[in-house]
Amino acid sequence: MPVLRPAALALCLVMAIAAPNADAAKKRKPATPAPKAAPAVTGCTDLYTFANADWLKSHPVPSEGSVSALGELAARAQQQQRDLLEAAAKSPQTPVQRLLGDFWASGLDEAAVDRDGAAPIAPLLARIGAIKKPQDVAPAIAALHQVGIPVAFNFTSDIDLKNLDTYFGYFSQGGLGLPDPTFYTRTDADARALLGRYNGHVQKILVLSGTPQSKVAGEAQLVIDLETRIARLSKTQAQLQGLRVNYNPVPTKDFAKKYRNLQLAAFLKAQNVTAEQVSMADTALFAQIDKLAGSLKPAQWQAYLRFQVGNTMAPYLSKQWRDADHEFRGRLLRGEDEPAPRWRQVLDAINASAGAMVAQEYVARHLPDATRERADAISRGARESLGNAIERNTWMDAQAKIEARSKLDRLKIEIGKPRTDLDFTVQPMGRGSFGGNILIASTWHHREEMKRIGRASADRRWDVLPQYPALGYDLAHNRIFITAAVLQAPVLDMGQPLPAQYGSFGAMVGHELSRAVDAKGRRIDAAETLRDWWSPATAAAWDARIAPLAGVYGRFAYPGNAALKIDGARMRDESAIDLSGLELAWAAYEKAEPQATAANQQQFFRGWARLWAQQLSQQTASTHAAFSAYPPGQWRANVPAMQLPALGKAFACKAGNAMLVADTEQLSIWR
Repeated sequence: MPVLRPAALALCLVMAIAAPNADAAKKRKPATPAPKAAPAVTGCTDLYTFANADWLKSHPVPSEGSVSALGELAARAQQQQRDLLEAAAKSPQTPVQRLLGDFWASGLDEAAVDRDGAAPIAPLLARIGAIKKPQDVAPAIAALHQVGIPVAFNFTSDIDLKNLDTYFGYFSQGGLGLPDPTFYTRTDADARALLGRYNGHVQKILVLSGTPQSKVAGEAQLVIDLETRIARLSKTQAQLQGLRVNYNPVPTKDFAKKYRNLQLAAFLKAQNVTAEQVSMADTALFAQIDKLAGSLKPAQWQAYLRFQVGNTMAPYLSKQWRDADHEFRGRLLRGEDEPAPRWRQVLDAINASAGAMVAQEYVARHLPDATRERADAISRGARESLGNAIERNTWMDAQAKIEARSKLDRLKIEIGKPRTDLDFTVQPMGRGSFGGNILIASTWHHREEMKRIGRASADRRWDVLPQYPALGYDLAHNRIFITAAVLQAPVLDMGQPLPAQYGSFGAMVGHELSRAVDAKGRRIDAAETLRDWWSPATAAAWDARIAPLAGVYGRFAYPGNAALKIDGARMRDESAIDLSGLELAWAAYEKAEPQATAANQQQFFRGWARLWAQQLSQQTASTHAAFSAYPPGQWRANVPAMQLPALGKAFACKAGNAMLVADTEQLSIWR
């Protein structure tokens, strides 16, 4: 199955779009009625409540979880994908639609999935069963990687940090069934209890994989022993933070001699990789795994590999497998009371293994030319505003302005979907085996990932699928990506007037544009080279400019809970970019409609505030306050708007109104 690509994730900054409101959709106690709004709420007293009055009335505070306008957008995009796949199953018009339709239908036919049992993985289990001697272990590992089941370690494609346009092969740690290596080595009671529960899970999967009950306890211990050995050699999640931690180019010509037991030269050949160099950040780890491949008995590797195959494929097999998976990974590790609805499980599985195919169909169906053109026009306006702001700002020194302008000149804005170089040639699927179709799709996905290595095509892909609502800045390739799914209400509502679209979509684009030249963007220059192009003076000026935001936000509390204060210091950095985005969007709108009426100007701020409509349960608000980098919706909308003089003019606010801040006290980034 697809694994995370460490370098790219660190170089991709995505504006937070809420997940579907799954928590709020669960059956629960009656909702707590929302507090009644004050009778005279206006844009001058509380822009957020004024703009979202109808939404807040129709969305009471849930007793648990949350609801939000952006969460509704994510749920709508999910339903659009579901409808697309239903249509492909009923009446496919193209080979890709036929494949997706068969994939979808096979997943929804639970009776067929249950009849299929473990049949989809039988060939893989037979391959593992053929291991007779230590020399047989490495080819089995390579074969499992080929079908998208990474065992013993991870091998992925990702951007080359010395040439950000090119893909590189990355060997990294992996092969564990628990999410962090420390879970195997910690001696505290909680960790020991978790390991005990894990042992029970391993036994369930092994029994389902064909291990006799009389042998299952011993084989489970072999699995955990091998994983513990790998865990002791691995770094903790905290140690893996940082851009260059996973980057260490090594020549592949010596692999045949250095890794005789793992047979890494043959491994690369099996993955169709011919690169002269790959990254192996932890060569000591691979040297030790190489020793394990040669020293441990084949029976121990067989038990481990059988478990890994079963554990990876359990969500896609019959009910016994799915129940075992949910009981441990769903309920214990992720805290899920119930499995997701079947249709959503199938949708997630298809997106994980064949998401690019869904993307092709989604964009064709849900991104009209008029929407793309409007998004392009507003984006260009925000970009021009940033260019003007760079020239006139007082906190950058002269050299930083030159660097920022150069970077902005080269910045690309990509709308809808990436330029793709994927080959959609896939083994035909049927409707009788969902697990078999998963393996077909994951094999295709792995093949396409391996084909990227060595290619100068990194700018052809995104790290998010177009059918997911997202708008972000790709630091590595100096580009803004705007997915097809995000181009609908409340982000870009084509049913709203132009000023509202600038206030919502324009501000989100401005948010990401600002990242290109802010404290994050300073790390990579216009030539896409890792280099800090800010001087100490510019860095100090930036810090001084955004520092007061912590105090401003810290004065406010979560709606309905006066005792739950906002942690302004933690939320300062993201709040600064929110303010940047709104400033740039307003400047762009002023140029687009220089003679705008007060009513139209008000629409701009309404569009902004509608983005952040949100209701949090008390428990969720407490969690949000403790961990989130963003303020709650009311203050995410109001505080940036309060800093713009245009708000007071648009709504004719008077001294003493809560939303009116004196000019001398207003904060700014780009004004």
